[in-house]
Order: sequence, then structure tokens, then C-alpha cells
Amino acid sequence: MFFSLKNFIKSLFFILLLGGVSFIVIDFLKTKKNLMDIEEYTPKSTLIVPQNLLTKAKYPFIDVHSHLFDMPLRDLNKLTSEMDDLNMAFIINLSGFRGIYLNQSLENIRENAPNRVGLFVNIDFEDIDDPLFGKSIAKFIDSAAANGAMGLKVYKSLGLTSKDNSGNRIAVNDPRLDPVWKACGDNNIPVLIHSGEPSSFWMPKDKFNERWLELRQKPRRYRDPKTNPSFEEVLAEQHEVFRNHPNTTFINAHLGWMGNDLDRLGKHLDRYPNVLTEIGAVLAEIGRQPKRARKFFIDYQDRILFGKDSYKPSEYYTYFRVLETDDEYFDYYRKRHAHWKMYGLALPDSVLKKVYYENALKIFPKLDKNLFK
Repeated sequence: MFFSLKNFIKSLFFILLLGGVSFIVIDFLKTKKNLMDIEEYTPKSTLIVPQNLLTKAKYPFIDVHSHLFDMPLRDLNKLTSEMDDLNMAFIINLSGFRGIYLNQSLENIRENAPNRVGLFVNIDFEDIDDPLFGKSIAKFIDSAAANGAMGLKVYKSLGLTSKDNSGNRIAVNDPRLDPVWKACGDNNIPVLIHSGEPSSFWMPKDKFNERWLELRQKPRRYRDPKTNPSFEEVLAEQHEVFRNHPNTTFINAHLGWMGNDLDRLGKHLDRYPNVLTEIGAVLAEIGRQPKRARKFFIDYQDRILFGKDSYKPSEYYTYFRVLETDDEYFDYYRKRHAHWKMYGLALPDSVLKKVYYENALKIFPKLDKNLFK
């Protein structure tokens, strides 16, 4: 036993010594060769250009895409104070869920911010095998709309990870879901639907993938083509739903993951008049192509909504700067989404007003118009 312990101590000492030497060598090479990780490299630009640092939107705006997961208990006085600082007239929490959580969220809103905060509901698609699924979901949507819910939010799990009782992937266009889309149309509430991911998430995780850093930091976002439906398959399923339910208004989230191909997105909007889109979490796509994006916003000014996704007040500043100014070469707020720089679109006031609030008011006509004077 003593001999084994002695050998163990020797082995441990050797490993520690080897590790220490390796660390010293690596550190020496990094210093000598000036090596660093891409996450460490954050150069400060020496470019001298005009800067318009905005902390408040030029016009009141509606954020149609936010997630406030603590809504039943959230201090809405604090929230509305932050909104006032941003000139945000109204915010929609897409994470209303259902049951007790939904009821408590609606109660908090009614008591503390009835004209400033709205709520979308969410449903569990994995109950799809229940023979009464269609009727029960339609009844739930009817009830939710009557109680003040403004719409339905569909998460990306539908079409990617949600499965039925047989273990089969539930496609976005599964016919068993038709009652869901119809019920929303019947109640005149929109469906904000997130289908798929950026196409780069299906591509090899190599030096050519512009979302490599995000896939490194968030490895679960990678969609291995061997085990996942393709990017095009998921989008095709979503688009078929739009085609089959023309009486329902759909908000295709995140520019429908076509922000890197605005010609395609334009054709998509032309094809489906019941579809709008929003810019939540894809500002980086817009800000790197200011000439093309500006033309797109002007051409499709009646079809674009303002959305942010995660709620963090300081991050709205970059949205204002991209939409309102003609600034050049400035940082996005999250490196893994954009290791490139942003440029302003300097949108005309008439277009800004539509993106900020006028288009949303057409979908949500009951909102207090006095908020936008």
C-alpha cells in the first residue's frame, strides 16, 4: 500500500509539473507570437466619424417582441418608468404561458399597467395526440382573447424539438394544428411565430461559419443536419401554414431568418399578404447592409414591426442608432451576434413612425392612441 501511495504521489507530482511547464510554454508562445483568443480581441477603432449616441427613440414605439418571464410578480411601475426613459409607449410580453401563471400575469397588468403592457399566450404542442386537442386549444384561445390576451407566441421548439407521443417531430404545418391558427384568426389576434434558426447553425462549425463564435459559446444551438430537419424544410413548413390560413395574421419573427437575404424576404412578404415581420435580435443583419436595408424598409414600410427580444434597456440604444442616424462603423452590443460593425439607415420620419408604432396599431387597434401623440 505504501509503495502504491508513493507511486501515486510521484505520478501526481509529474502531472502537476508537466502541467505547469505546459502553462509556462503556452503563455510564453502567446506573448512571443502575440496570440490571443477571438473573444479577447476587442480593438478600439481609431476612426474619427460623427457619433449620435441615442438613449431615447425619436417617436413613441411599441416593442412587439419581448420576454418578461417574471410577469406575475414584476414591478410594473419600475418597468413603465424605464419605458418612459426610452420613449417606449407599449411593450408586449410574449411569454404569457397559460394556467395560473397567465391569470396572475393578466391580473398584474390590469391592476398596474393596463395601457402600457400586453401579453401573448403560449400553448403546449406536445398534447397534439389528444383527440380533443384542437377543440380544447381553440377554447383556450377564445377564453384567453376574451380575458385580454393580445396574441399567440409560437416558440422555435415547434418544428425542431417538439415531439408527439410516438416520438415523431411535430412539423410546423402538421394538420392537427390547423384549429390553432384558425382560432387566432377567428379571434382577430395575431400569431407571432419563430420557426427555425439562422441558417449558419446548420453549417459546419469551421473557420468559414460567420456564427462560429455563437456556436462556440452556445453549442446547443448547433443543428446537426444528420439529426435535424434542414433549414429550408422548417421554413417551407412555416410558409405553408401562412398560405393555408390567409385569414390569420402572422408575425414572422426575426425577419423570418431571411435578414441576410432581403430580396428573398421581400418576395416572401409579396407572396403572403397576411404576414408581417419584426426585427427582434436581428438588428445585426440590418446594420451591416445599410444601403440595401434602407431600401427594404422603405419598400416594405407597412410590413415591418419593431421588436427587441430580450429586455435590457441599454441595448435599445443601438436599435435607435441604426434606425434613426446615418452613423458609420459602430459596435453592436453582443459580439457573438455580430463581430462586424453597424451602420445607420437614417430612415425617413414617415417610415420610422410606421416601424415604431403605426403598423402595430393596425394589428392592435385597442391600444391607447394618446400614447402616440
